[in-house]
Amino acid sequence: MRVALPLLFLPLLWFLFPATGAAAEGIQPLNSEAIVEELVVSGDSTLQERLGSAGSISVLGADEITAIGATHINEALARVPGVWVARGSGQENLTAIRSAVFTGAGACGEFLYLEDGIPIRPAGFCNINNLFEVNSEMAERIEVWRGPASAVLGGNALHGAVNVLTAVPEGKQLTIEGGPYDYYRVRGQMDIDLNQHRLGISVQSASTNGYRDDTGYGQQKLSVVDLVEVGEWQVKNTLNATLLNQETGGYVYGLDAYKSGSLRRTNPNPEAYRDAWSLRLASHWRRGALSVTPYFRRSAMEFLQHFIPGEPVEDNDQSSTGVILSYDISQGDLTMTVGSQVEYMQGGLKEYQPEPLTDSSAFNNAVRPQGLHYHYDVDSLLVAGSYDLDWKFRDEWSLLHSLRAEWLGYDYNNKTLDGNTRDDGTTCGFGGCLYNRPGDRDDEFFNVSGRLGVQRRFQDIGSAYLILATGFRAPQATELYRLQRGQDVADLKSEKLLSAELGYKSGRWSAAAFIERQKHFIFRDAAGLNVSNGKTRSKGVELSVNQGWNSHALALAVSYAKHRYDFDGGASGGEVIVDGNYIDTAPRWLGNARWHWFPTAQVESEVEVVFVGEHEINAANTAEYDGHVVFNWRGSYALSERASLFARVINVLDKSYADRADFTVFNPLNYRYFPAMPRQLYLGATLAF
Repeated sequence: MRVALPLLFLPLLWFLFPATGAAAEGIQPLNSEAIVEELVVSGDSTLQERLGSAGSISVLGADEITAIGATHINEALARVPGVWVARGSGQENLTAIRSAVFTGAGACGEFLYLEDGIPIRPAGFCNINNLFEVNSEMAERIEVWRGPASAVLGGNALHGAVNVLTAVPEGKQLTIEGGPYDYYRVRGQMDIDLNQHRLGISVQSASTNGYRDDTGYGQQKLSVVDLVEVGEWQVKNTLNATLLNQETGGYVYGLDAYKSGSLRRTNPNPEAYRDAWSLRLASHWRRGALSVTPYFRRSAMEFLQHFIPGEPVEDNDQSSTGVILSYDISQGDLTMTVGSQVEYMQGGLKEYQPEPLTDSSAFNNAVRPQGLHYHYDVDSLLVAGSYDLDWKFRDEWSLLHSLRAEWLGYDYNNKTLDGNTRDDGTTCGFGGCLYNRPGDRDDEFFNVSGRLGVQRRFQDIGSAYLILATGFRAPQATELYRLQRGQDVADLKSEKLLSAELGYKSGRWSAAAFIERQKHFIFRDAAGLNVSNGKTRSKGVELSVNQGWNSHALALAVSYAKHRYDFDGGASGGEVIVDGNYIDTAPRWLGNARWHWFPTAQVESEVEVVFVGEHEINAANTAEYDGHVVFNWRGSYALSERASLFARVINVLDKSYADRADFTVFNPLNYRYFPAMPRQLYLGATLAF
């Protein structure tokens, strides 16, 4: 069954939601570390206001987001040093921020994704592909914070955070574009003045048949903003909704299979699909020093787990609501904000295998039965309190300190048989069925995170800083309650990360060096149990440069980092982890360089080079991917003040490379890849009314 959401009726929900408003300032140009001093949206919506100017934050402004014209979020975030969003099939994605690309049931909890400063998912019920649930293609700006931010933003901001700010459009604009493999996209924006209200609407619809066989998708996104003053309150209401219907492609197998013309367009799993929708409402109220932000979220997803023998179908959904409060108690040289958050969630998950497994090993055929594997509901409650201060204790010196205490409780209710029998109560062979369902239980986690730093400003030439910070994430519901035989209770601890960062920022460049230690890393061990006894260590440097002269501008974002395991052990799938091994799917080098050229007032041209370095693709470090260098070009021509044409050529040199490489012991060919698309030409036009 496919998920359906009538997007055309979503604006009607707006009239059921209280009106609000907040001021917005000008749009920023090319991405630059230097623009962290420029605040675009007032209140708690922006990370750079909440986290301060010290630390590593990058911002993509509206003009740059539009010029990128991303068909996938990885095209935009490739411009941020230390960040790699590995592209999967269709709109699927896996994120790395000063880290490896994590996989597994709770890997999505390693990063925090926000919209207007509000997490887009409940703390314990995230989705590893969460970034396709935000309207990043039409955002006012995208902020990326690198390094732990839990002391300010809360759990899941372990390695970093991505914040997408909803656009407040001015005027009316329509954009139409087309590309290869029947790719079409229509985007529209408009603003409406209604008495004291200013409404902004951004909507887009995209579809493609896909480069590979049976990998097409249709995707729609809607954003609505209402700005108004209510008495002494500045209010901003937002509604964001997304819909994705995707035919999913699986890995192609064999060493360097992504280079094979006969393999790279094939799809071993033409039956796979992913259907998902999301809806989020928020109301930002601000009066003087007080900010109050209630919010509501709803999402559901159904997809075929083509990567698991038996291909069970997962169906999950969540409804959540909460409120974030903050109050500014600044005095004199002390800037200080205290805040709190309360959030409640009702979620559920069901996994069902429609057909018996008959074509795998005797063991798999026996322990992966047809029928219901998991069916549970889980309620969660989050309560948190925090403060942030910036104390200017000398003319050019500031002390930074943040602290957050957070309690997260789960109430889990198993809706089928406890244990690891079939859904009719009969026992599987080979010692019992693989899937194990815990009995009803409650779990709770309490975490405290801090940030302490010092910043030295050097008048007009920049500033230097040193920051110690901790991050945390509580176990996700899937890690606690989606168990395998031999484990009736997952006794997991919250992951913790300690970071030290030294950095410098000036008007046109910034540099940072960091060291990180992570403990209680959660993974599935060799026995198939969910455990939290892993450790990792990381160190690296990042550099961002933006320099312009006359009609030219150069930009560079580059990072070099080593991410290693810090323990010995075994992982599922026969992986052997040795202390000191590189974490798999963690490139040492990541880079992005751009040359922007304005030969006339009507013409713009940008040449981009994206570099992903070689990296290991298994924990034993016996297999690796060589990395790749890809060239892109983007250009536009203004026909008039109201009409322009644009073009993009992605992968100009038609290089054969992999969006993601992996290694598995479950297939005799071992190596597996998501082949990247060859050269692509996109053409379009924008009309302003």
